[in-house]
Amino acid sequence: MLNAAIYGLGRWGNRLVESVQGSEKIRFVKGVSRDPDKHKEFSQKTGIKVVSSYGRVLKDPEIGAVVLATPHSLHLKQIAQAAKAGKHVFCEKPLTLTRKTAEKAIEACRAAGITLGIGLNRRHAPSFVEMMYRIRAGKIGDVLHVEATHSGPTGYSLDTGSWRSTRAEAPAGGMTARGIHTLDAMIQIAGLVASVYAFSDKRKLPADIDMDDTTSMLMKFSSGATGSLSTVFVTGDLYVVRVFGSKGWLELRGDTDLTLRGLQGAPEKIALQAVDKEKAELEAFADAVAEKKNFLVPPEEAINGVAVLEAIEVSAKKGKPIQIK
Repeated sequence: MLNAAIYGLGRWGNRLVESVQGSEKIRFVKGVSRDPDKHKEFSQKTGIKVVSSYGRVLKDPEIGAVVLATPHSLHLKQIAQAAKAGKHVFCEKPLTLTRKTAEKAIEACRAAGITLGIGLNRRHAPSFVEMMYRIRAGKIGDVLHVEATHSGPTGYSLDTGSWRSTRAEAPAGGMTARGIHTLDAMIQIAGLVASVYAFSDKRKLPADIDMDDTTSMLMKFSSGATGSLSTVFVTGDLYVVRVFGSKGWLELRGDTDLTLRGLQGAPEKIALQAVDKEKAELEAFADAVAEKKNFLVPPEEAINGVAVLEAIEVSAKKGKPIQIK
């Protein structure tokens, strides 16, 4: 059993705690918040004590890992502190906001010999797991092109003054909240991204929300495949990934719907059973810790995803493609 502390007890932090209640692999034994008094109801409900000192939590010998559900710009410092203390780290996406800080975070974990997990929960969606199985089995031949969108109405519920509603913490519109999941899927499918040509605008969000809401891009992968990705923060929910291969295509919609189409014949719809993605990712992290694996998400994929996130902003401002080194 992996005893963990969670830093950040907002809506998503609460969801992570809820997902592993009763798990036989990982349990939360402590929470960290700047204002523990705000979480009395959480403590009564879960039995988890909430404290204000991250430093004291890192010194606690009972705790083997920390889970970070904190603002993105704080991740590097918090990861480095945990690594220095010898605690394994599970960090919510995105890992950091720049390639340089992502590399530093990964190197800190590597040097300390601790496991780093990243909260890309849609890696565990049944539709995506099945999609990857069929791609690797050659069902659609060579991957030629990938299209994806992860959009929804999240922008309309942002609060003025919240860290999630600032350009500094949420560059490239909905990419840090939504689009990063489809970007991660595309990297797994087609390989590392080599170049990005992006457009990002603020179309409908109110003036006091300082971030874009409509972002799209074209990509070239190191494998030679091409891709297009969009995230619209002010529309209805839609999560779609389409992969076009030399022998057919695959399309996932949401977590449980997958369609396969060969060169001939009718499309085949593949229905799958839902799973708790948050429980799956946290238990996979616990397994990686137990097996002494260094990284839950390959470091080169983690760095490439953050580098693309950084390049989107640059490309949108300069109006030209940006090469990813």
